[in-house]
Amino acid sequence: MVNIGIDLGTTNSLVSYWTEQGPVIIPNSLGERLTPSVVSVDDNGEILVGQIAKERQIFHPESSASVFKRNMGSKKVYKLLDKEFLPEELSALILKSLKEDAERFLGIPVTEAVISVPAYFSDSQRKATQRAGELAGLRVERLVTEPTAAALAYGLHNTKSDTKFLVFDLGGGTFDVSILELFNNIMEVRAVAGDNYLGGEDFTEALAAMFLKHHNKKSDEINDKDYSLLKKEAEVGKRAFSDSRIVTLSSKVDNELLECEVSLDDYEKSVKGLLNRLREPVERALSDASLRISDIDSILLVGGATKLPIIRSFVSKLFGKLAYININPDEVVALGAAVQAALKGKNAAFKEIILTDVCPYTLGTTVSVRKSHGQFESGHFLPIIERNTTIPVSKVERLYTVYDNQKVINVEILQGESRLSKDNIYLGELNISVPSASAGNEAIDVRYTYDINGILEVEVTVVSTGTKKTVVIEKNPGHMTKEEIATRMEALASLKIHPRENHENKLIITRGERLFEENLGEARQEIGRLIREFEEILERQDLKEIKDARVRVKNIFDSIDTKGDF
Repeated sequence: MVNIGIDLGTTNSLVSYWTEQGPVIIPNSLGERLTPSVVSVDDNGEILVGQIAKERQIFHPESSASVFKRNMGSKKVYKLLDKEFLPEELSALILKSLKEDAERFLGIPVTEAVISVPAYFSDSQRKATQRAGELAGLRVERLVTEPTAAALAYGLHNTKSDTKFLVFDLGGGTFDVSILELFNNIMEVRAVAGDNYLGGEDFTEALAAMFLKHHNKKSDEINDKDYSLLKKEAEVGKRAFSDSRIVTLSSKVDNELLECEVSLDDYEKSVKGLLNRLREPVERALSDASLRISDIDSILLVGGATKLPIIRSFVSKLFGKLAYININPDEVVALGAAVQAALKGKNAAFKEIILTDVCPYTLGTTVSVRKSHGQFESGHFLPIIERNTTIPVSKVERLYTVYDNQKVINVEILQGESRLSKDNIYLGELNISVPSASAGNEAIDVRYTYDINGILEVEVTVVSTGTKKTVVIEKNPGHMTKEEIATRMEALASLKIHPRENHENKLIITRGERLFEENLGEARQEIGRLIREFEEILERQDLKEIKDARVRVKNIFDSIDTKGDF
């Protein structure tokens, strides 16, 4: 039996397998190594996948779908003519096509695969990827993160000396930064960060937006067909900057052929905001790994978007060194997935290699915090497994009742980095009964266990009785709708003006919230304590006390920020 490796990409997907000579990309039925991640439904109701679907999307965007990887794990529905699909169902069609290509090429049935996922994919996104594999007729017992796959493809597991390297992975729709360290035949992921809504597509759309702005038009003013044609032209133009500092875009809008010249300098200015968004995950990953840029020995470029000169220039300036580009960035993850498949299959070539990964997000629960006046305030987030903790991992926290004669404890299961529970993502909950007693006399142990495939198990034990309840998280984290956001904004706007709303005070709290998200461990706890203390002072409305506290807290936050500089 052959285990295949699959790079399920936002823009393109690939399939590979392991040979004695190393990993090999399997061509599709057209003889191409890349299969566009596009699905279309033709007028006869037939499902089209890959290059033909991509071609059809240009003229029939209403019956085609692409970039659906960005919505994996969500309930977004894609309507293609009279058919409706969830993101994982569209992904399953891509996977099924790759499976058939592999079976045709190898001449044997293929039933198992290792599929790559962005390192920053959440639990629900990873589960959706596994479901897509199952829908395609594949058993997916192992997912491999894209940066780990890239490192395997580069053969960094064969590097003799201890090495720290950073994987800069910019694909069509997602961006990941991962810091890995190799020592004693162990490849350890030190930290991951990323943006699941940033990729090469955004740089294409930025160029398309420049074209429309030049002609005083907006994207919502032109039809889908014209915009698809413009995006195709912008994609060509974006890549043309590799050979020229000025490109000419030509596209039809409302049956009128329009042209526009764009210089590389102007394009760089227009994507400055996107480049800044690339910088932020790099800073966070370095901070979480307690490293500086100078500590990084090597940089690997992964993902088709890293072929762009503007991206390579950005990386070189940021790190002060050139990155590795010895393997085609479009293919490196797929090749690494084949290596991981061989590793999983206990291939002799990898018997000494140990891979470790990390939890990409903080997982925790809601607790009540005792304020200085002795009363409890609910709604505070208690991290149990902090982001970038090596997995598999199991951690426990003991929590106590807060009311006399309390009979039930509700355990909310949350994912996120915010200090307040309401600002994090709800994953699920469970209720457990406890004996009636005075406040603080009954306790529960809350254990979170997170495995290598990103599956979370929560076990709650009543200390006095030994009663246990366990839940494996199945529910997809939700996202706030526009209506929910609008309702929340109205509720905030209706509040009476209070010293809390003073801009300087608000800045202190907002900055504290940001620092709470960026830091870990004792530093995070101290920041949370300072915010709670400052909020209590605001409640007393003593202007002098508020001013003194603001200066003191600001100085502490300044020192924390300085420690994070690199």
